[in-house]
Amino acid sequence: SLDRYKGRCYDIEPVAGEENQYIAYVAYPLDLFEEGSVTNLFTSIVGNVFGFKALRALRLEDLRIPPAYSKTFIGPPHGIQVERDKLNKYGRPLLGCTIKPKLGLSAKNYGRAVYECLRGGLDFTKDDENVNSQPFMRWRDRFLFVAEALFKSQAETGEIKGHYLNATAGTCEEMFKRAVFARELGVPII
Repeated sequence: SLDRYKGRCYDIEPVAGEENQYIAYVAYPLDLFEEGSVTNLFTSIVGNVFGFKALRALRLEDLRIPPAYSKTFIGPPHGIQVERDKLNKYGRPLLGCTIKPKLGLSAKNYGRAVYECLRGGLDFTKDDENVNSQPFMRWRDRFLFVAEALFKSQAETGEIKGHYLNATAGTCEEMFKRAVFARELGVPII
């Protein structure tokens, strides 16, 4: 029966001091989610629930994942040791930051921000997830200016530096194209 695949609200509590606001506790059967797929988990829970038009306002405050489901996630393809090896940094924390402001800079100014951070002592910088290929900063220009900043800071500091380039795009083919371009530039971290 399809009933076994329904989400179940197992508790409702009023929000203290707020009229007509409640905390609902909802559980879903694990069979609704593909093993090891964070994307499926969040699109199922967040996408479907937040798209429910009968609710005027909704906020996800907590998400508890059962250990049995957590064990289906294999984790990243490599860990901190690979990052340390790429950057030749051992015996201390790695220092990095996300470039801010995340949106609005030209590719040249973005590259300048990367350079200042790396030259100033950070081991790596990274693109914010919102940085893709907007009209004010196309991905190819960003990659070129970031690579220039990375190599210039390495030459001046004598240290290996890194930058996590966001290569996401509308299609898998475009993402692959961007990753290949970054690799061809010699950027150590994509």
